[in-house]
Amino acid sequence: MNRKVSVKIPVSFIFIVAFLFVIIIIRISFIALSSNIDGINLKEFANNRNTKSVTIHAKRGNVYDKDGNTIASSVNSYTLVAYLSPKRTVNSKKPQHVVDKEKTAHALNEVLGIEYGYAMDQLSKDKYQIYFGTSGNNISEMQKNKLEELDLPGIGFESSVKRTYSKGTFASYIIGYAKKQEDGNITGELGIESYYNDELSGTDGSSTYQTDAKGYTLPSAEVITEDAIDGDDIYLTIDTQIQLFAEDVTRNLKDNYGLDWMIFTVMDANTGAVVASSTSPNFNPNDLNTLSSYLNPLVSYEYEPGSTMKTFSFASSIEEGLYNGNSTYKSGSITLKDGTVIKDHNKVGWGEITYDSGFMHSSNVAATKLAQRLGRDKLFEYYTNLGFGSKTGIELASEGDGKIAFNYESELATASFGQGITVTPIQMLQALSSLTNEGTTLKPFVVSKIVDNSGRTIYEGKRTELNKVYSKETVDYVKKLMHSVVYEGTSKMWQPSKTTMVGKTGTAQIASPKGGYLKGEYDYIRSFAGIFPEDEPKYIVYVAAQKLKASNAAPIAKELTNAVDKIVSYLGLENNTEEKLNKIIKLDNYISSIATTTVEELKNKRLNVIVLGSGKYIINQYPLKNVDVSEGSKVFIVTNEKNYIMENIIGWSLNEVTTYANLLGIQINVQGYGFVKEQSIEAGTEITNDITLNVVLSK
Repeated sequence: MNRKVSVKIPVSFIFIVAFLFVIIIIRISFIALSSNIDGINLKEFANNRNTKSVTIHAKRGNVYDKDGNTIASSVNSYTLVAYLSPKRTVNSKKPQHVVDKEKTAHALNEVLGIEYGYAMDQLSKDKYQIYFGTSGNNISEMQKNKLEELDLPGIGFESSVKRTYSKGTFASYIIGYAKKQEDGNITGELGIESYYNDELSGTDGSSTYQTDAKGYTLPSAEVITEDAIDGDDIYLTIDTQIQLFAEDVTRNLKDNYGLDWMIFTVMDANTGAVVASSTSPNFNPNDLNTLSSYLNPLVSYEYEPGSTMKTFSFASSIEEGLYNGNSTYKSGSITLKDGTVIKDHNKVGWGEITYDSGFMHSSNVAATKLAQRLGRDKLFEYYTNLGFGSKTGIELASEGDGKIAFNYESELATASFGQGITVTPIQMLQALSSLTNEGTTLKPFVVSKIVDNSGRTIYEGKRTELNKVYSKETVDYVKKLMHSVVYEGTSKMWQPSKTTMVGKTGTAQIASPKGGYLKGEYDYIRSFAGIFPEDEPKYIVYVAAQKLKASNAAPIAKELTNAVDKIVSYLGLENNTEEKLNKIIKLDNYISSIATTTVEELKNKRLNVIVLGSGKYIINQYPLKNVDVSEGSKVFIVTNEKNYIMENIIGWSLNEVTTYANLLGIQINVQGYGFVKEQSIEAGTEITNDITLNVVLSK
């Protein structure tokens, strides 16, 4: 018999349940009707809670030399990651987590050198994913590929990119540097890397995908990708081999003599392309701790150039028909109307000389007289047309303007010989291009071409003519004057042995921050502007060095002419006609030869033969066998009779005097720098072993 059991529910319980039910209904209604709950936008939360977007960084373009050799590039670097959680695996046939720990640990040991025990410890952790410390960082592309070939489940890689510079300090201020920012982008901050940062950077893409609650990628999630557009490649005008020659010049002078700063640049005389530019200081863009200044000496340094400016003040007076090279003037000093005294660098001058000789001797008085004829406005106009006082527009950041303002007579005078005005090295090169292009200046450039990521050339650097400043006749005359400086005057140390080069020297005082000029022993900027080969100019060279610890510019001349000879040999520009080849003579071994016959033979080759003694046979010579010398060079012949007679050595270089004294076996005392101005032993005097030769040198 069935019995009914009745259960009595307390009224209070029914009220509590009903109350809670009402609360839930109200909350659901509120959520349904409201867009914000507890400060959270529900719509955005729903859309984004499982979606992640990652930037795909565009590959930064490379920087190459003119021949396509890589200078700057972006290299992929990888970090090893191992996924340990089985939850990553959706399809057991395609596991997405580490399955065989022992096999994986052995592989990591073999390919990356990670210790097996350490690898096993890491792989045995109870984590979703793990890393391997420094052992798993900076993995190369080759190592990554080897591991991928092993098809190890659960092994992945996180990629990053770093900028590398394969040649270190090579043309560092031209190339500049780029570094990785906090947002992951690589940004150029100096040189070409900065100037063309947008072109090199390209356009970033993105990758959007679904993640789980912990933010890990879902293996089966759809990935929406917007591809990145890689950056353009920049090809420079730099010739690597010539650049290395230039680097040797600055390094040798810095190491052996010390200096504040130095620039040595080689520019194509017919296009304006900069083929080499070496500086001191420089830096290694792979190690920014070596960077001491953000200013590129080629374009940013502004300084008083000194007597190299006489090239242009003389040329301007010639162009205006105000110059007669055969007319004479009294050198030494000139007093201006305001009482200012302008002196030649040797203080006393060379007596009554022609204006052509004044250029050869680098006479300040000659330059001043010519500037007075020109007047302020005309000289300023010529300087401006040559590009002084304005940026050249070369593809390098932080270019300086220089300053060529001058108004008073004394300022006009000093401007004519490069004091009281400032220039940059690149402005000097631009102005010098007028002498290799029949009076027309060329715009300097350092980018040969730009190639986009499809291989299409989108820009080409080319010859760009600027101002027609001088006539061909003026240019030809000025180059003749520059020839006299190198081959007839007091600057014979600037003669290369494998080509002919014309040029102009400069020695400028350094302006003091307190006014006036510094007075220290080495407080000068020494410079040289050269063009070679003389007959068919191919290159312009310009060198300037501040506070070189040497008594004169001889160390610079030695390094520069050596570099010019290397360039000539490298490019096959040696004199190639019979007439030109005859100007370079390779010496034989003349020791034990009959003196009179050999001397006659050498004189027939247009060599300046200095014979020591009156003996019949030759017992020593300088230079030695197989040395190349040019026409007019001194060749010392020592005979077997020691009845030595003093030569007239006025105008000889220090090197020539030292060689002569060593061959004579006598002591020598030297004062000053440059070339012999005075000798203590009169020419024709018999030489004895106990005698001392005192010489006074003057530039």
